[in-house]
Amino acid sequence: MKTEIKNVSGKVIYSSEATSLTGCVENAVKDSAYLSDANLRGANLRGANLRGANLSNANLRGAYLRGANLSNANLRGADLSGADLSDADLSDANLSGADLSDADLSDANLRGANLSNANLSGADLSDADLSDANLRGANLRGANLSDADLRGANLRGANLRGADLRGANLRGANLSDANLRGANLRGANLSDADLRGAYLRGANLSNANLRGANLRGANLRGAYLSDEIKIEKQPIQIDSTIYDILILTPI
Repeated sequence: MKTEIKNVSGKVIYSSEATSLTGCVENAVKDSAYLSDANLRGANLRGANLRGANLSNANLRGAYLRGANLSNANLRGADLSGADLSDADLSDANLSGADLSDADLSDANLRGANLSNANLSGADLSDADLSDANLRGANLRGANLSDADLRGANLRGANLRGADLRGANLRGANLSDANLRGANLRGANLSDADLRGAYLRGANLSNANLRGANLRGANLRGAYLSDEIKIEKQPIQIDSTIYDILILTPI
């Protein structure tokens, strides 16, 4: 009996003699089959070898991909919302525009991955390797990035409002124009990071390493530098011109 893979319209796009869906998908990848628009919603693909797979626009909502190898895979525009990708290898994968909202990406390898404009709201990225990843314009609102490795990552214009970045390594990362309002950056490494024009209002920066960081034009009003000090903005007038200055206020 053959195992089939159908697209979102119900059309069979691949079949094989494999006795399991995992085996069938792995065979499809080996055969360089075009799996764009494949319907794999809720599929159990734990530990599957899908290196280099073409799964653009595929439906993988709620799929179980723990420990799977998706390195160099094309997942552009795919629906991976609520999927379990913990411990998965997604290095150099193309996830641009993908929906990864509420997905579990803890301990995942996303080194060099393209996540530009991806939806990662509410996703768990704790302890994930996102070094040199492209997250430009990505939605990471409320995401858990605690202890994640984001060295050299491009987060320009990303939405990190309310994100948990405690202990994250953001050394040399590009966070220019990023929205970090209310984000928790306690103990984060932001050395040499580009934070020009970033919105850090109400952010927790206590014990964060900001050595060499570029904060030109950043909004730090109400941000916390320690458990005892926060930053406030106060207008002052010199001659006929009003300037806003930042002052350190004891809590």
